Amino acid sequence: MDRNLVFLPMLAQILLTVTVFVWLGIAKSKALKLGQVDLEKRALHTDAWPDHVLKISNNINNQFETPVLFYALVLMLWALNAIDAYAMIFACGYVLTRVIHLYIHTGSNIVPLRRRVFTLGIVLLLLLALLGFKAILAPYLFG
Repeated sequence: MDRNLVFLPMLAQILLTVTVFVWLGIAKSKALKLGQVDLEKRALHTDAWPDHVLKISNNINNQFETPVLFYALVLMLWALNAIDAYAMIFACGYVLTRVIHLYIHTGSNIVPLRRRVFTLGIVLLLLLALLGFKAILAPYLFG
């Protein structure tokens, strides 16, 4: 397996984040045009924006939380030459959970469902971390 393929899910996560930024800009522009924004509060207060804009804005914050761990783990596994089919499955699965989380967070925002998807993403990050431990410790444990 070409270990560089692991950068595809990483690039997909980056593209997802950029897409949400563009979406937020569009949503804010529309809200301003429709007069849905408290102009005096908008610079400092998130509650100046309508809920549909806040959902997108809040999701952008999420794109800089666990994805940072994802980026670090992918780079670590790549540097350790530990990219295998499991790493690819876990990395792709993680990005898929981020897409589903975005859909729920900016749509129905059903918190229990969103939490389950988030938790699955965390489990996939833990599995990537275990692959890292395996790569680092295997020479010491198995000679």
